Amino acid sequence: MPKGAFYAFPNITKTGWKSKALADTLLEQAGVATLSGASFGDYGEGYLRFSVANSLENLNQALERIDGWTRKNL
Repeated sequence: MPKGAFYAFPNITKTGWKSKALADTLLEQAGVATLSGASFGDYGEGYLRFSVANSLENLNQALERIDGWTRKNL
């Protein structure tokens, strides 16, 4: 049984994207699952939530995929 969870909740407002659109796009194009901050109410818009409860290898792979996607698209 899990005893806790760890999340990152970065601000994405400078990207110009809405959180749901960016979360969906990262999943579809980069293969990285994240949750739209808007899922947490109006004050969550402009943020994404990433779970960091995974192996360092998987977290590094996700960061590399996000980095590659952002270099091409932002």
